[in-house]
Amino acid sequence: MSLFAAFFLVAVPVFAAGPMTITADLSEAPRKLWHAEITLPVRPGPLTLTAAQWIPGTHMPVGPIENITGIVFRANGNVLPWRRDDVDLYAFHLTIPEGASTLQIHVDAIVTSRVSDKLAMLEWEKLLIYPAGIPVREIQVQPSVQVPAGWGIGTALTPTSREGNTTHFAPVGLNMLEDSPVLTGAYFKEIPLAPDVTPKHYLDVAGDAPEDIDLRPQFLTALNNLVHEAGAMYSSHHYNSYHFLLTLSDYAGGEGLEHHQSSDNGVGEKGFADDQQALVEADLLCHEFTHSWNGKYRRPAGLATPDYATPMKGELLWVYEGMTEYLGNVLAARSGFRTPEQYREDLAFTAAILDNRPGRIWRNTEDTAIAASILRGGEPAWANWRRGQDYYQEGELLWLDVDTTIRQLTQNKKSLHDFLVLFVGAGGNTGPILVPYTFDDLVKLLNQVVPNDWAAFLRERTTALGPHANLAGIERGGYKLIYTDTPSSYERALMARRGGYDGWFSAGLRLSTDGSIVDVRVQSPADMAKLFPGERILAVNGRTFSPEIFGEALRQAKGSTTPVQLIVQADSYVYSVALDYHDGEKYPHLERNAGTPALLDDILKPMTKVEPVAAEKHS
Repeated sequence: MSLFAAFFLVAVPVFAAGPMTITADLSEAPRKLWHAEITLPVRPGPLTLTAAQWIPGTHMPVGPIENITGIVFRANGNVLPWRRDDVDLYAFHLTIPEGASTLQIHVDAIVTSRVSDKLAMLEWEKLLIYPAGIPVREIQVQPSVQVPAGWGIGTALTPTSREGNTTHFAPVGLNMLEDSPVLTGAYFKEIPLAPDVTPKHYLDVAGDAPEDIDLRPQFLTALNNLVHEAGAMYSSHHYNSYHFLLTLSDYAGGEGLEHHQSSDNGVGEKGFADDQQALVEADLLCHEFTHSWNGKYRRPAGLATPDYATPMKGELLWVYEGMTEYLGNVLAARSGFRTPEQYREDLAFTAAILDNRPGRIWRNTEDTAIAASILRGGEPAWANWRRGQDYYQEGELLWLDVDTTIRQLTQNKKSLHDFLVLFVGAGGNTGPILVPYTFDDLVKLLNQVVPNDWAAFLRERTTALGPHANLAGIERGGYKLIYTDTPSSYERALMARRGGYDGWFSAGLRLSTDGSIVDVRVQSPADMAKLFPGERILAVNGRTFSPEIFGEALRQAKGSTTPVQLIVQADSYVYSVALDYHDGEKYPHLERNAGTPALLDDILKPMTKVEPVAAEKHS
């Protein structure tokens, strides 16, 4: 009998005596060290345990196995020997001795993200070791969390009791435990949202300073609006309660990760207190909230895996993430996180980025989704040729195309909302359940809204190659993409956060503040001049580089025949480079196409009576 077969004989009845337990100890969170004590009912014999590898929502095998340390297995009071699997490095093999009914596991974790001196976001996979080979929904877990004295806690888990700094929660399936992060912080606040809506919604916020959690009224108004607008858009709820978990920290890292009954949202300490930062982050909570319906309740069959060891198949990520990108941005405008004008500025920037993405001629949208696990988080150098997680933005344009096509075919009597009612609303209100879908399911539902060759429509837009982005939805929506010499307020906000100079749509390069070239657009003037990422521009037309001087040089060269003269450093060498570009600065905008229906304006109209959001100035 193989070890794997023996494991199934031994491990299946492991839970007869009750659930496994885990107590996460975050008392040393500021030191970036976490601990856990896990108990597991067992019977004698071989046992294989595992850590989580494929984390839902990340679309890649990023389980932090390298930072799970200090592992000790005990039974009958004795330390048990163990051996890591030679191939599956997440798996641990051991033998439970005769007479043992409980296995104790001690785990330490080195935590380098989502933690600062004053707050921490517990993602359970950082501490989890559990039986392998069993669907995670079938493993019951009794969780507890210990936090530093005085720290507050926010989570979608249901608390049952508290002893000192330790909170105990009701048992859940391992799938729901991993899907329920815990936010804790010294400066913490829980804010009820939209009290007239059932189920209940909360904002749990922690910051690095006490003033951080005093959020601006316009932000809270927009968030309350979001709860109403999402309920109207999706005509359902698929959670028992919902918690927006929000960290405001320059040290705990940015984040946007969906969960079924909560979301992990991380921005800078002033991410929603500064006008420009708030504009850039405006769709974050809307996007992650939307995933409760599209991504958690409905999920592509290839991503609906039974455990965290089975590889995920990302071919429909242009639905999972792409439709969510579209709906999240629409909700941001409807709820008041952005004005309709700012929404169009964001959409113009997205469309222009994709329309200036040379990699579209060899890698289609579907391949960016299939290859998500090797493209996610790639280096910026030559990213426009390699392509990255473009299924987000390509999907946004695609679903705008779908929405405006439905509206056009039905004389604006139906919209994507009618599809959403069937897709995520037809089952009514439920708890956190998972209903997988396939490409054929999407086509069937779209045809129920309005007959069309939706299969060919979707396949063409996800598999076709070509140099230009899908602008059909924008144009059918009554607008067209243009370029002017003035950046929009949205692009100014992006540039303020990134620093440096954005000459992407003009000379074809993006520069950091010190003149380092972040990326060069293939087939652009910068590419023709043989500039490349990693070089540093030292001087422009005889003057020491600054972003302002570089921009001024592009403006002065407009209409002339004299190249912009650069002094460039590559490694330890210095060269003179002539940048032969003469069309000035270019920044994308949407311009109203007179004489066409303004369907895009209709799309942005709220579905409920939203509270007005105080005007914010964006300079």
